[in-house]
Amino acid sequence: MTQALRKLVRFDEFVAKYPGNSGKRYELYDGVVIEMSQPTDEPKLINYQISINFK
Repeated sequence: MTQALRKLVRFDEFVAKYPGNSGKRYELYDGVVIEMSQPTDEPKLINYQISINFK
């Protein structure tokens, strides 16, 4: 059984191929692009509460 090797992606390639305004979230981890799930309401609420405390 053989396994296909993934092509590692450099940061400049990542930025060019996966723009931040695409509506999807991606992370580059050790040269591998990972599609991330959208945040749920709970982390959004926590982020909001933290941002209010630091104003």
